[in-house]
Amino acid sequence: MNTVDDKLLAKLEKLSSLKIEDENKEKIKNDISQMLEFVNNLNEVDVSNVQATFSTISGGTPFREDIAVSSKEISDAILKNAPKSEDNYFVVPKIIE
Repeated sequence: MNTVDDKLLAKLEKLSSLKIEDENKEKIKNDISQMLEFVNNLNEVDVSNVQATFSTISGGTPFREDIAVSSKEISDAILKNAPKSEDNYFVVPKIIE
């Protein structure tokens, strides 16, 4: 199992564009380790006799008419929550170097 160390936490901070305060780093590392341990435990579950399912909706997914709607009010309502936007688009930091 991979250890969640300061190097990995710094990488996750950069990828998520989040700043984790120093006093919270140990708790975050512990929480992430517990999550990884839980997910790793799922690998031990025997599902060989379980039939794969693709949908939990009986009868499949209901279809509806797909109608595009362009509304300045909707765009403004969505973009007001963005940290940065320009010309009705989200502006995001470059993460691939």
